[in-house]
Amino acid sequence: MNIQIFDTIREQDVSAQIEKANAKDMPLKKDNWQFTWRSLYKTEGAEFYKLVLTDSPADVQGVLMLTLMNDEMLYMNNVEIAPHNYGSEGQYEHVAGCLIAYACLKSFELGKNHYKGFLTFESKTALIALYQNKYGAERALGQRMFIPKEKGIKLVAKYLGEDTSQKIPFQ
Repeated sequence: MNIQIFDTIREQDVSAQIEKANAKDMPLKKDNWQFTWRSLYKTEGAEFYKLVLTDSPADVQGVLMLTLMNDEMLYMNNVEIAPHNYGSEGQYEHVAGCLIAYACLKSFELGKNHYKGFLTFESKTALIALYQNKYGAERALGQRMFIPKEKGIKLVAKYLGEDTSQKIPFQ
């Protein structure tokens, strides 16, 4: 999927892609990534996606892990941006937003019954307010959160493009 992210150094949008990732795409903890992606990649039934710049597809900007729970509810196991994209000094903005919006899009494709369009995940306590304020997530129980389909559609439009959000099946 072709998208745009913002390069804070050049102060302009750049072309990027979200695509299925394989084992050799998984970033390493020794390179300051928080998760052990190579180990996570061995999780049975999980799907992995990477966000890369169109001009440099070997340079992973972010990674997303999804699983389908009980054959009907999409669960975002992990999402992480590259260390050089952290915080206000990060090189590329909207990487996390694009990956979360992509997960919302996948929830319409893979979710079933009344879970179609809902994305669920566990949040670190320190990130709960961020997920609520920036991405429209709601708390379910404890650290369990979800993004309802109406807010997921808005995220898809904002981060992946209005054209993409108009193709979401509402039924």
